[in-house]
Amino acid sequence: MELYKKLKHISCVITDVDGILTDGRVGYGCNHEEDELKFFDVKDGLGIKLLAREGISTCVLSGRSSRANRTRFKELGISSFYENVQDKTEALHTLVNDQHVSLQQCAYLGDDLMDIKVMKQVEVGATVADAAPEVIQAADFRTAKQGGKGALRELAEEILKAQDRWNDIVQSYVA
Repeated sequence: MELYKKLKHISCVITDVDGILTDGRVGYGCNHEEDELKFFDVKDGLGIKLLAREGISTCVLSGRSSRANRTRFKELGISSFYENVQDKTEALHTLVNDQHVSLQQCAYLGDDLMDIKVMKQVEVGATVADAAPEVIQAADFRTAKQGGKGALRELAEEILKAQDRWNDIVQSYVA
C-alpha cells in the first residue's frame, strides 16, 4: 500500500488543535482566555506519548493562542508549538528547520481549509472523519475518528504499524 510506504519514513507529526485534538468547540468564562474550556481526548495523549517513546516528535501549528492548549502541551511533553499562526505554510517551514527534519519526514493532521496547503507540502496529509469536504478530498489519509475523539491516536497507530513498531508496543503493556 502506497500510504504505508510513506508512513514508514515519518519522524515528525504536526497537528492543528481545534477540530483535531479537540472537537472544535470553545467555551469561555468571565476572564476569556484564562477561563477558556477545551476538552482533549486522553487517547490522543497516549498516542503522542507512544510516538515520543519511539523517537517521533509531535509538533503543533495553531491559528489560536490558548492557555488550555499550553497546559495540555506541557502535560504531554510537546515543546514545539506555534500559536497565533496566520500563515501555516510559513510556520511549517520554520518548524521543519527548527526540528531538523525534511518535509518528507512529516505528516500533518488538519481539518479545515487553512490546512490544505500544509497537507500538500508534507509526505502525508491526514484529516479527521468530520473535516471539511475539501480537506477530505486533499488528504492522503482520513481517520475513522472525529476530531477530539482519538483521531491523532489513530494516525499514531497507523504510523507505528507501518514502521513495524506496534506489536512491540502492545507487548510491552501485555507482558
